[in-house]
Amino acid sequence: MEKEPVCECNTVHSEAVEKSRSQMPTENEISALSEFFKILGDPTRMKILWALDGAELCVCDLAVELNMTKSAISHQLNSLRAAKLVKYRRDGKNVYYNLDDEHVNEIIEVALDHIGHN
Repeated sequence: MEKEPVCECNTVHSEAVEKSRSQMPTENEISALSEFFKILGDPTRMKILWALDGAELCVCDLAVELNMTKSAISHQLNSLRAAKLVKYRRDGKNVYYNLDDEHVNEIIEVALDHIGHN
């Protein structure tokens, strides 16, 4: 097993540390980012986001596509709406969901590119 690479000196690069520190988000922002990625960390929610990336769908559509109950889909959509990742519109008795904005699509696509990068 290869040994984990660790510095063998005690030199602190003050300029680099200060630059990093000055760019660090606030504690509230870090907390919000962590919560955001927790939401994205669920496979079912990720499938819903991918499905909505391609089309505006209602709960019935999503349930069929993901082979889940409408209740289970609705539960996940509530989490995604609370995180401002999806939005909905009513059309009579139907409620259609789509991605909240283009940033959601961009985040997911960049993440997929990253995991596919060797």
